[in-house]
Amino acid sequence: MLTPDAVLQALRTVKYPGYSRDIVSFGLVKEVLPGPDSLRVQLQLTSANHQVAEQLRQECERVLRDLPGAGQVSVEVRQPQAPGGPGGAGPGAGGPNPWANQNRIPGVGRVVAVASGKGGVGKSTVSVNLACALQQLGAQVGLLDCDIYGPSIPLMMGVRERPTVNAQEQLVPPTNHGVRLMSIGFLVEGDQPVIWRGPMITKTIQQFLFSVAWGELDYLLVDLPPGTGDAQLSLCQTVPLDGGVIVTTPQAASVDVVRKGIAMFTKVNVPILGIIENMSYFTTLTGERVEIFGHGGGRAEAERQRTAFLGEVPIYTAIREGGDAGIPVVVSAPKSAPGQAFLAIAENLRQLPG
Repeated sequence: MLTPDAVLQALRTVKYPGYSRDIVSFGLVKEVLPGPDSLRVQLQLTSANHQVAEQLRQECERVLRDLPGAGQVSVEVRQPQAPGGPGGAGPGAGGPNPWANQNRIPGVGRVVAVASGKGGVGKSTVSVNLACALQQLGAQVGLLDCDIYGPSIPLMMGVRERPTVNAQEQLVPPTNHGVRLMSIGFLVEGDQPVIWRGPMITKTIQQFLFSVAWGELDYLLVDLPPGTGDAQLSLCQTVPLDGGVIVTTPQAASVDVVRKGIAMFTKVNVPILGIIENMSYFTTLTGERVEIFGHGGGRAEAERQRTAFLGEVPIYTAIREGGDAGIPVVVSAPKSAPGQAFLAIAENLRQLPG
């Protein structure tokens, strides 16, 4: 009987249309079930393009039928559901569909959520550097801070000004380092806390998505609060997400919580684009590599989830200093080791299909 490894090896010959990379390295193969007389494979695409799906299905079937002992081959290709479309697999399927009112943001290409299962993993630090890195690679980028209770984007991006309002009564997002920004931190006074219930959070996120003059963007990155609460659900119900990026640290406790975040996105039909491992290690003045949080947890989990491992970010003092000063390290020192780490991750994200 065929082994899953043999099947994956065969599928590595199938390239995503328009790219030189194969569907396995892109993390699109989600399930491989070889049996005595049959072989079942499931793909999960981030694109709703049905022509791409059909091309990949046919190519996979062709490759797999050539495997000795494959038997009857079945390739299932899953894609994001169209808003209000049939067969909604998210909560509410079979009844009122909470995803029926989703709309794309005019002028915005890809909406990508940056999430983490728990706090303290450096998700916002990754968000600001990833946004600036994509901008340096030539993309038009917006960054939306959806952490209503603990907004940190204003500090990390060095912006304290209040947004203006245009003739269409839309908020005009402040811009710094070439990135358009929006955060509740721009609208509250000083250290005033935000004490809101869920419906207020939902309304605010909807306004930040559709009542802001984002203009033409290739990417709108959304920095989510940790966990799986109101902000995450509101975002998923309001706008079709093109994918989620999960930030973790190497230790088992952090990686274990990552699985809950991935499960949450899966339930609401949001594809996982990849995993980023932050705080991977640090290097002493003598050149010794110290792995305080362990090593390889993010890469191992990406392999387990059959999704892309977008890269690792070691611990650098310059990263923390850049966040405190409002000048991300990608901007202040793009050729430095930490700057290059974020630029490599941005390039990996940019190369993902969808």
